Amino acid sequence: MRLVDYLRNNAECYPDKIAVICDDKTITYSQLYQKSLFESKKYQSGATVIFRASQSIEFLVTYFAIHIAGAVAVPLENDAPESRVEEIKQFLTDVCIPSDVADILYTTGTTGKSKGVMLSHRAIVATAKNLIEGQHFSHELCFIISGPLNHIGSLSKVFPTIIKGGSLYVLSGLKGFDAFFKALEYPCEKMATFMVPSGLRMLIRFGSKQMSQHVNKIEFIETGAAPMAQADMEELCKLLPKTRLYNTYASTESGVISTYDYSANECVAGCLGRPMSQSQIIITDGGNVACTGNTLMSGYVGDEQLTKSVMKDGILYTSDKGFLDENGMLHLQGRDGDVINVGGYKVSPVEIEGIVLSMSEIDDCICISHQHPVLGTIVKLLYVLAQGCDVSHSDIAKFMGSKVEKYKIPQAYEQVPAIKRTYNGKLNRKAYQ
Repeated sequence: MRLVDYLRNNAECYPDKIAVICDDKTITYSQLYQKSLFESKKYQSGATVIFRASQSIEFLVTYFAIHIAGAVAVPLENDAPESRVEEIKQFLTDVCIPSDVADILYTTGTTGKSKGVMLSHRAIVATAKNLIEGQHFSHELCFIISGPLNHIGSLSKVFPTIIKGGSLYVLSGLKGFDAFFKALEYPCEKMATFMVPSGLRMLIRFGSKQMSQHVNKIEFIETGAAPMAQADMEELCKLLPKTRLYNTYASTESGVISTYDYSANECVAGCLGRPMSQSQIIITDGGNVACTGNTLMSGYVGDEQLTKSVMKDGILYTSDKGFLDENGMLHLQGRDGDVINVGGYKVSPVEIEGIVLSMSEIDDCICISHQHPVLGTIVKLLYVLAQGCDVSHSDIAKFMGSKVEKYKIPQAYEQVPAIKRTYNGKLNRKAYQ
């Protein structure tokens, strides 16, 4: 079954159930399917349909209409320049796309040029099944989406919600938390959301009082896209003692692979749980994470050579470094190229960042390599102070000295107004190279 087959079934079984809430507007399952069915007549089977990913009911109608028609959905960022849209449109007219492809999602390009990732209908449903199994999506659940719907982080939450016949509450981003708190007041039994670690950190700092008012209603919160500091995990567990809290391993290319409930287990930075039933994880001899299963991409559109460089015999080879512990749980240790070589010692920036973020005086940070005229390559820390706080470089170094080996302590420091991040919340390491 395709995702739109589940949508059609829900329209028949629960016609008056609210499917989507957005900007004080609602649409039922019957209305959503009928509008999508009507709009599907605009598209030809096999065509690629490029459109902008607005945070709206209209976006979802268009998305499902394209699938109903048997066309391929290519959602781009809402503010993508017209030249970029035309560039992709021209490129896609000259490439052959496999018949089972449902979506082409363009990556943010943090590790190189943005790539068009082809996802099949099978991969979409398999990702949904993994999330339903791992995080217990239900018919009663209302899922709050605040991230861009052209990226897998938020779009993947549409899949299980639609399959289970739940409700989607779509927000226009998280520039402020007022809209998020308003969403939590929506009359339903259970609510959940996905938020990147930097967003959760802000929520803990500035929205703890409002969050505590909904402690019995928030079923679960998932995070991903970037490492979450252990201190933030522990703080969120205290703030929401009845809420399931997940760290998830996923990417556009792999789909959703594994998830870890740190509210029911130990708070361990970098732990992303066991692979779910639609997926498997392999650790290569070089210590990289590789994935197999039904959630994997079909390849990079129009680039067979690039596809072959990361996929072979049904295995997707990633740049993520990690290991499986004695319980089969995945632990990430950063990415190829991120590790900093300091005098022959290997330093993981992810480890340093997680420790620094446990300091109450630090709001955000990034650890990068820096060339010193005498010492050569050293570790440099860029950091953002929490409001009303002050901390010296020696205070940070002293704190680090109680946590890690001496060679891992940053030797250069710089206070900055903000840390550069991508559109979907990842640290933009590429911007500091």
